[in-house]
Amino acid sequence: MLKTIDIENIAVIEKTTVDFSHGLNVLTGETGAGKSIVVDSINAILGERTSKELVRYGSDNAFVSAYFEDISSVVTNKLNELGFDTEEDNSLLLTRKINSNGKSVCKINGKSATVSILKEIGTLLVNIHGQHDSQALLHPEYQYQYIDMLLDDKSVIEDYKTTFKELISVRRRLKSLTADNSDKAGQLELLNFQINEIEAADIQIGERERLHKRKELLNKSEYIVAALNNLLYSINGDDEIAGIKSISDNCFNSLSVFDEAKEICNALADVNDKIEYIKDEAEKLIEQAEFDPQELENIDERLNLYYEFSNKYASTEEGILSFLEDAKAKRDAITCANDELKYLSEQYNILLEQAVNKAEILSCERKKTAERFSQQVKKELEFLDMPKLSFVVEFEKGNLSSTGFDKIEFLISTNPGEPPKQLSKIASGGELSRIMLAIKNILSYNDTIDTLIFDEVDTGVSGRASEKIGLKLKSVSKNTQVICVTHSAQIASNADKHFLIQKDFQDNKTYTRVTPLDFEARKQELARIMGGLEITDSLLKSAEEMLSSH
Repeated sequence: MLKTIDIENIAVIEKTTVDFSHGLNVLTGETGAGKSIVVDSINAILGERTSKELVRYGSDNAFVSAYFEDISSVVTNKLNELGFDTEEDNSLLLTRKINSNGKSVCKINGKSATVSILKEIGTLLVNIHGQHDSQALLHPEYQYQYIDMLLDDKSVIEDYKTTFKELISVRRRLKSLTADNSDKAGQLELLNFQINEIEAADIQIGERERLHKRKELLNKSEYIVAALNNLLYSINGDDEIAGIKSISDNCFNSLSVFDEAKEICNALADVNDKIEYIKDEAEKLIEQAEFDPQELENIDERLNLYYEFSNKYASTEEGILSFLEDAKAKRDAITCANDELKYLSEQYNILLEQAVNKAEILSCERKKTAERFSQQVKKELEFLDMPKLSFVVEFEKGNLSSTGFDKIEFLISTNPGEPPKQLSKIASGGELSRIMLAIKNILSYNDTIDTLIFDEVDTGVSGRASEKIGLKLKSVSKNTQVICVTHSAQIASNADKHFLIQKDFQDNKTYTRVTPLDFEARKQELARIMGGLEITDSLLKSAEEMLSSH
């Protein structure tokens, strides 16, 4: 439960500490005294959105801390899951500093936390019911939530949601594939053309460089062949002039008979071998370098193809071949997509059937729960002085959504014999408040949250109905700590602990104080609520009787 809240520089509250107790805690005070600020401060420490306007004028920052005792195992498990240590005595301290620029610094048991984590923990600690909750009753799109909170088997909700999530995922993929389908034929045609063109070209790594060298050789073939022929002529000679080889052979033959010329002969033999090598290589080169116009034309065509591919695909042979592999992969993906489209269509039909079946199961569970819920609400409303009100949970079948196909709406009839109608059409503010309290009371027995806060649940209600609301809040507080902001003396008289919120003015500044009241002070406050400006002895006596009766 919420034991203590410390508030500093929140709106008109400079500094105050509120020590709550078990049971029913009531906050009263003049309109505008700052009762809603206390609730706003609790909202802030629970991770709700705040603004820099919440910071007291002239202050650099505001600060709120909340100390909880005997936190539930649900809260402890969530804290451990989020990486926060828990105290041995099951206590918990939340703090939040709100700077004047709107930024916050949050801590859980002294360890830094984000606002979202604070909110995640806060939703398990405190449930705040304000006037907006009654307004939420008027919106059918939210009313299914009350039924779902009371389901005996909540696994049917998660089971349905899991299947529906899978269904939506498959539908999105199908939609994406179908949207792309119109372009697939054109893409496939282009890819096939590119693949066929590159494969037909038989691209070879290093070929372009070889072709350039060959072209350079052919372009210079006339000069190369002439030089090689002169070389061969020098080696071979002709009928009139002896060539180098002939001269070398003659010298070798002439000198080979002299032992003193042995080294010269050996050198000549070596020269002859090299001359033979040069002759053979020169003849080969002449064959290679022989100009062939057709070959040159073929080379130019091939080089032009590489130039064209460089502009279309990639600048290198490696790049072109890589483009080819990518194109094949894309073609395979498109081809496989058709198979995937068929598979996903089958999967979608299976999941749709499963989702419909699970939505039927969920709907059946809701209807059973709604019947029980209607009887419980009627019983609660009888106690809250609305015995003739008929409360009905109406079901209509709609389209599948993340919450099933049920369209749930609460209907009431305030007069016997009249057909039930929408809450928004016939329920007054006071009736809405009591219906909301009835529902919250029913939910409280199925809730693990230890603290309930009711912010002006008595709006539009007075007299006997207020007294019944007070008794109902007292009843709820036996199981759960209740904190209630009220303008009703009947409700306030039921409090186990009563706080007065007052506004003071000092040195042209406004201050709000929160003071716990003893019996005599409570008499004064109840008399003020009942009588307004003038507190008479009869009002004080009535207040004392109200307090003594509880």
